[in-house]
Amino acid sequence: MQQRRLGRQGLEVSAIGLGTMGMTGVAGMADMYGPADDAEGVATIQRALDIGVTFFDTAEVYGPYHNEELLGRALAGRRHEAIIASKFGFKFSPELRIAGVDSSPDNVRRSLDGVLRRLGTDYLDLWYQHRLDRSVPIEETVGVMAEQVRAGKVRYLGLSEVGASTLRRAHAVHPISAMQSEYSLWERNIEGAVIDTCRELGIGIVPYSPLGRGFLTGTVPSAEELPGKDYRRSDPRFQADNYAHNAQLLANVQAVAVRHGASAAQIALAWLLHRGDDIVPIPGTKRRRYVEANASAVSVKLTADDMAELDSIRTAAGPRYTERSLATIDR
Repeated sequence: MQQRRLGRQGLEVSAIGLGTMGMTGVAGMADMYGPADDAEGVATIQRALDIGVTFFDTAEVYGPYHNEELLGRALAGRRHEAIIASKFGFKFSPELRIAGVDSSPDNVRRSLDGVLRRLGTDYLDLWYQHRLDRSVPIEETVGVMAEQVRAGKVRYLGLSEVGASTLRRAHAVHPISAMQSEYSLWERNIEGAVIDTCRELGIGIVPYSPLGRGFLTGTVPSAEELPGKDYRRSDPRFQADNYAHNAQLLANVQAVAVRHGASAAQIALAWLLHRGDDIVPIPGTKRRRYVEANASAVSVKLTADDMAELDSIRTAAGPRYTERSLATIDR
């Protein structure tokens, strides 16, 4: 597996990582992508390691808590082979549902102690603020995060779904190595100011949902055909008219895939990899066969004509989140 560097501080990871969210779902939505199986999740993580994937993404809110525990079990005895990223910043109700955001100093410290315990490790490689807490200055939050770096509990810092101004303010307190955001052929919102700022400051870019929550695999039906608990039933991009429009975008990806003898998913990942060597996508899966297929995207070589054709595909029809969820995004 090829290696890439995130940021200028020395964080080196596999060119494609593994997002583990689907293995447990998030708080209040355990079956958001269908039922998961812990044993297959562990096997998928271990298979990823076997084929050279070293970069694993989890979060406190995944489960909550259970995802970090699952990843810790899967990496037992192999911690030294892995680069682990986790995220903090949500608060939970007594029923363990999301109840807002909290990046207060006390919660920052509490969150890290919890993730280290659940992962069974004494340090975290990359630690993100999951969502901006507008009630706490980013300088204060990053200042407390930086304390954990100096204490040896964290190696590198990151932010998720923040805008250019927040990146600059945070980076002035402590170097930020990675910025995580949804980014794919059908979701291009960080192009322009956010990516330009990352590159100016030397911050790596980590796209989550690089396969459009499965849409770019060509295997996900429209919202009304999905199981009742599937998160994508409420995703505007999977709704009737939007889905039909987006299917035309997918057809363009599939045409490139046919020329390369590859899958649409591999083309979508290869497009991201060709957009810059500071980009490391983290496609999520809970099954071994998909982690192998995704990892092989590093071998797909797109031509200039391929890239021009794919670049012409613009953002999908429909917003990427509901209005309530979009309010948590800092742009």
